[in-house]
Amino acid sequence: MRVITVGARACLVEVGGAVEAASLAAWLRTSGPDHGLAPDEVVPAATTVLLDGVDPAPVQAVLAHWAGGPAGGAGPLVRLPVTYDGPDLEAVAGHWGCSAGEVVDLHTSVELVAVFSGFAPGFTYLSGLPRTVPRLATPRARVAPGSVALADTWCGIYPTASPGGWQLIGSTDVVLWDATRDPPALLPPGARVRFEAVG
Repeated sequence: MRVITVGARACLVEVGGAVEAASLAAWLRTSGPDHGLAPDEVVPAATTVLLDGVDPAPVQAVLAHWAGGPAGGAGPLVRLPVTYDGPDLEAVAGHWGCSAGEVVDLHTSVELVAVFSGFAPGFTYLSGLPRTVPRLATPRARVAPGSVALADTWCGIYPTASPGGWQLIGSTDVVLWDATRDPPALLPPGARVRFEAVG
């Protein structure tokens, strides 16, 4: 791990990957205060964790207490119904060398973990997809809300209409972001996700 100071009261911790970042963030939220580190915000990303509202100087010493480990299994299990009718379902099947039905079988057979949020409120990067998929060569100008999408080893669901370059394999009617809900995001970091085919 490498600690990078980004201000008098903030730093970035570089780690090996998104699952490690999510695990570290979860540990910092629960055990960091026990070791004298209580940041105002802990924000995991793909390979970093931002600590805002801390003195960067003691962070490296506190991190020596972290045992590491995966982030999976810590959060609630969320089951999401999906209609697998996306415009890129056949293309994903081609990339994987299987049928569209086998793509659905694989996607519904794994438990994914929400590791960090970004891009738009409610858009969560889900880790645990056992195969990779390239992004589209040309992003779409508009992706419908509820679109279930794959890119690289990630799965995500577009919470609102927006441009996007991920492969679309299906759709869900579940509301991912609701500012009146507590918490607003349906899939906060640490949540476990299972997709279920419907229709």
